[in-house]
Amino acid sequence: MKSKYIIPIIASSLMILSSCDDNLMEWGKDPEHGEVTGAELPLALVEKISRYEPLKNYSDFSLGNGIGISLYMSDANYRKIVNENFDEVTPGYEMKHGAMVNSKGEIDFANVDAFIAATKSAGLKVFGHTLIWHSNQNASYLNSIIAPTVIPGSSGTNVLDLTPIKNGTFTGWARNNPGKGITTVANAGLTSTSAAIQLASSASSSAAYSLQLTSPNVPIVDGHNYEISFYIKSDVTGKGRISFNASLANQYPYKDWFSTGGTWTEAFATTSSWQQVKIKLAPGDFKAGSTTFQFNLDLGYLPNVTYLIDANTLAVVDLDAKTGPVNLVSNGTFNSGITGWSKANGATDALSAAGASNAYEGSGAMKVVNATSDAGNQWKTQIQTTFTSPLVAAKNYTISYMIRSEAAGSVRCSTTPSGVASYQGDQATTTTWKQIEWKIAAKGGETGFGFDLGGAAGTYYIDNVLVTDGAATGGGPTAPVTIEKTDAEKTKIISDAMTDWISKMMTHYKTSVFSWDVVNEPMKEDGTLRNGTEGDTASDYFSWIKYLGKDYAVTAFKLARQYGNETDKLFINDYNLESRLDKCDGLIEYVKYIEEKGAKVDGIGTQMHIGLTTEKDKIVQMFQKLAATGKLIKISELDIRLGTATPTVAQQASQAEMYQFVIDSYKKYIPAAQQYGITIWGVSDNSKEHEYWLPNESPNLWDANYVRKHAYKGAADGLAGKDVSLGFSGELQKP
Repeated sequence: MKSKYIIPIIASSLMILSSCDDNLMEWGKDPEHGEVTGAELPLALVEKISRYEPLKNYSDFSLGNGIGISLYMSDANYRKIVNENFDEVTPGYEMKHGAMVNSKGEIDFANVDAFIAATKSAGLKVFGHTLIWHSNQNASYLNSIIAPTVIPGSSGTNVLDLTPIKNGTFTGWARNNPGKGITTVANAGLTSTSAAIQLASSASSSAAYSLQLTSPNVPIVDGHNYEISFYIKSDVTGKGRISFNASLANQYPYKDWFSTGGTWTEAFATTSSWQQVKIKLAPGDFKAGSTTFQFNLDLGYLPNVTYLIDANTLAVVDLDAKTGPVNLVSNGTFNSGITGWSKANGATDALSAAGASNAYEGSGAMKVVNATSDAGNQWKTQIQTTFTSPLVAAKNYTISYMIRSEAAGSVRCSTTPSGVASYQGDQATTTTWKQIEWKIAAKGGETGFGFDLGGAAGTYYIDNVLVTDGAATGGGPTAPVTIEKTDAEKTKIISDAMTDWISKMMTHYKTSVFSWDVVNEPMKEDGTLRNGTEGDTASDYFSWIKYLGKDYAVTAFKLARQYGNETDKLFINDYNLESRLDKCDGLIEYVKYIEEKGAKVDGIGTQMHIGLTTEKDKIVQMFQKLAATGKLIKISELDIRLGTATPTVAQQASQAEMYQFVIDSYKKYIPAAQQYGITIWGVSDNSKEHEYWLPNESPNLWDANYVRKHAYKGAADGLAGKDVSLGFSGELQKP
């Protein structure tokens, strides 16, 4: 039991107080000079307040103070006041998520550890504040872990034609050792709409080549560097490599597959998460005289593993390619066959692929055999393709191509469909390669074009088809892929982040902090639960409930109990409960909900940042409602603002009276067994404490010079349960 008695003082200064002034002061009047109109308190009152004992001597419950750690550690006067007057301290900011968690999600305990060591040596307890709130969070970190995943594009224009992969035909690709199967699966890639190559190893698979997919020939430009990249994952832990045909001096290169600066290895590992694999080929990697290369995806190391490779981002890039135009035709080089082109009219064998010997450049060309000579009906042998996007009305386009024929011939181009078709004039062809250009102003809506070769019988070879509006590409990286996380994924990620934060805080401070604000300010002013749509745009705002739902506090309390001590006192805390009784009711109902869901809430904190005009009857009603819960009740952040940095004597007297009223009411309406205690929020009116919080409001018990205010007497009298100053007569006064 702390002493509520006053130790007698026998100095000569007692004579100053041993008169009728020992009775209750009439605030605002000086005994000798009458009415006081300035901010200076009467001398007799100042003397009496100076003779009061430290506040904690008058309290039967825990008396706390909300403080700034840096100020406590650096300001000796501030620290002395805290140490002498309080039992417990609550860091205002430094134990919150925003203060302790860095951009990687790591917790820095050093600052708080040093503070706890200092307060422990001073005999103070530390109240943990606060684990889960919507403000003072490292919101940039929390938002970053649920942000869309941005998959970088390839380093330049993709040399590979992925059409055979996407449509599942694998034309030009070789499924040499298919294991359980190599197929294309729709909607299984990086995004919800992209396809993936599925490669499944057999039950006996043990060698890398036991599951193997081989690429088409990739042309080599002498002196150029190349990059192969793709995104891969597996249903269980897997293993793979990239190998090459005889065009490379080293068919089985060791590489640092993930570009992490690590050790070069034969194979890369795969997991259930997408990851990019890259390998770069320098000019010196190719054998002299090589004009093409092929690569193998070797995934047969382990049995019964199913791999997915995103079909959109599998790429081979010529890193030294010159910038060129955007081609609206997906396969204009025919290096991997004639995918994307079809015969609209003509003989059965009119369309086929030609090899490198009949190509203008690269490894292939398109071959067309026309058996008719009908100058007025060129369409009778017609080969068509579609544009990557329809043409735009009135926009200028150029269609160009290389063509030769085994004898003198004729060709024209026409756009499709017929309703918006345009027709090129007939163009003569010879046995020598010739570039032909056709410039058109689009009518709008053209979806493709074709070669009309029915005018002159013969065999034709076509290569390097280009349809462009002049936009440039090549050389630079392709556009990245943005993948939004699903709601379920966000819930899982934020749940894991909460577990990580609370578990580490409770474990680290298990032997030094035994009371916590687990959840702070969950309610709206109308008594309903916040839901994350309040529109707060502060940089440190993050709504846990938005992603975890109403049970976010249930989870928080369960985690705090699981990783802390069974005897820890766990609180929920909110403000304005005295001014909005509907908010008080809502908080009480939420506590009931939390406990119905299996968590235990030990106490409720009411902050009580109030002013002189706060309605006293509502304060009483609030305490009555809180007492009825049977929970521990704490006044968690008490201060009383005056609205000015230079309060009058009358204002100071009113502030003292309000402090005493609040403390008296707490003791009267909260049963002793439920009185956890009272925390005064802040020490003094010094601007160092009030740069951001209640500046120029004079809310505390000490003034800007650390001198006790009239409010100190009000708080002490409330804690003691009587006017302590009546005891300053030289005799020991007992209640």
